[in-house]
Amino acid sequence: MSRGRPVYSTEQGALCPKCGWPLDLCRCGERRDEALPEAVTAKLRLEKSGRGGKAVTVIDGLPKNGAYLEALARDLKKACGTGGTVREGVIELQGDRRERAAALLRQRGIRVKGV
Repeated sequence: MSRGRPVYSTEQGALCPKCGWPLDLCRCGERRDEALPEAVTAKLRLEKSGRGGKAVTVIDGLPKNGAYLEALARDLKKACGTGGTVREGVIELQGDRRERAAALLRQRGIRVKGV
């Protein structure tokens, strides 16, 4: 009696629980990173709504490349002396850090809007 899709195949081995493909061919966890363009323009903004009145500097318009964003966020957090995170292709820094973040981005050759 079959109750759904197979979880193991003797021909292919274990199957991915999400897509049903063999584990060695599965692409579920693969992230597609954007290539880094020659000219990058970052958009800075300050957000307070939905954050309990706390200010957060949001840096948007960057390439959606996970390794690039993580490295840039690490450098920004260190230079600004604050915490932050990378979410959905944007970098968020705690507090109003627009001036310091803009200076660091310009040093890296990134154009900045919204300071």
